[in-house]
Amino acid sequence: MKQDITLAEAQAKVDEWIKTVGVRYFNELTNMTLLMEEVGELARIMSRTYGEQSFKESDKGKDLGDEMADVLWVLICLANQTGVDLTAALHKNLEKKNTRDLNRHKDNEKLK
Repeated sequence: MKQDITLAEAQAKVDEWIKTVGVRYFNELTNMTLLMEEVGELARIMSRTYGEQSFKESDKGKDLGDEMADVLWVLICLANQTGVDLTAALHKNLEKKNTRDLNRHKDNEKLK
C-alpha cells in the first residue's frame, strides 16, 4: 500500500535521488527548459484526451498521471536548487488567493 507523501517529503526524496542515483542536479536553466518540455508533453496528452486532436501512434500508451508527475518532479528539482520550501510557498499562495481573490470568481459574470 502506498503512503501519502507531503511536499517536504517529496522535496527530500527527490533531493536524495538526485544526489545518489542522478549524480547531481542539472543547472537551473537546464531544469527550467526540462520543465517546459514536460509541460509540453502533458499538454499534448491533455489535448488528445480532452481536446479535439487525435492520438498519433507515438502518443498511445502515455499515462496522464505519469506526465503530471514528470512536471512535478522537475518543479521539485527547481525548488530544491533555488531554496524554495514548496510547503511554505503553497501556504503563502493559498493565503493570497483567499484574500486577493476572495470574491473575484464569485463576482465574475463569465462563471455564472
